[in-house]
Amino acid sequence: MSKEQQPANQRSLVYYCECFSNIKVYKSQKKGDALNKPILLVSIIDLITQGVITDNRITISNELIDTFKKYWEVLASSTFKGSDFALPFFHLKNEQGKFWHLKYTSEYDGGRPQTIPKLKEDVDYAHLDNELFTSIQDEISRQILIDTLVSAWLPSEDNTIEGFLNINQKFEDVPLDIDKTIDSCNLDANPRWRIRKAVIRNAFFRKAIVNIYDYKCVFCGLKVTKSITQNIVDGAHIKPFSQFYDSRIHNGIALCKNHHWAFDRGWFAVDEQYKIIVSNNLEEASPHTKPMKDFHGETILLPNTEQLFPELEALQWHRENIFQSR
Repeated sequence: MSKEQQPANQRSLVYYCECFSNIKVYKSQKKGDALNKPILLVSIIDLITQGVITDNRITISNELIDTFKKYWEVLASSTFKGSDFALPFFHLKNEQGKFWHLKYTSEYDGGRPQTIPKLKEDVDYAHLDNELFTSIQDEISRQILIDTLVSAWLPSEDNTIEGFLNINQKFEDVPLDIDKTIDSCNLDANPRWRIRKAVIRNAFFRKAIVNIYDYKCVFCGLKVTKSITQNIVDGAHIKPFSQFYDSRIHNGIALCKNHHWAFDRGWFAVDEQYKIIVSNNLEEASPHTKPMKDFHGETILLPNTEQLFPELEALQWHRENIFQSR
């Protein structure tokens, strides 16, 4: 039985990552890969994460169209047209993985709708495999799916450090939206921000950071990768995103899972000479690896370009507010 013939209720996260990596896209020598389908999936994941899409019935709503258009402005190189949304919404059903399904209206008489009004006339809604919809609702699985799309397709023309830096900066230039139900005068006292696109923009931040550091932990140098979508290193914020909403490259460093956890809890810091400072009271048993305390005084791994070095002000903030010297 091929993967395409596998019953939907037996499909795994790995299956859907493969589906996302192998989407059929139109390729042009002049314009590169058409990003319509990846951008549509990113938009749907965004709205599921926000709670705008609450059940597995994806309607052709203004929220979805507007979200698609905003991502199109950041990720695509051409001016948005209605067909850029209508065609991928309709044609995702033809993907080999068969994870996207359409419920047609009684008015549908065949053909492919190429405008949004025609799409609304022909299609009631789309729905995903239930397993995929459930995976998107899980934080860890959702991050893996987003990272798969980002790694496989975005950006399409320049899948290099410069390409990811460019996309990351475009996201930084887009203002974060505030929940309109909150009195703007009380934001400092009650900072319940509804950060739209944070999940997606942070995926580009992570990808840019790990590219800059060649997938290596700046603390220990560990590098372990599995396919184009998985590696053991995170793109870590120096000053927490939840407080500063800052995903500029200079507020990031690459850390393996262990040292990301330790950095966030202040078990080590980095000084103004980019040297490691380790907390004094760690008790360690590391029979097969170098203990954390032995890294004290060593210089972290730095990018090849000085303009991409972590910001000294951010490292100082971490030392003064997070680091536990004892």
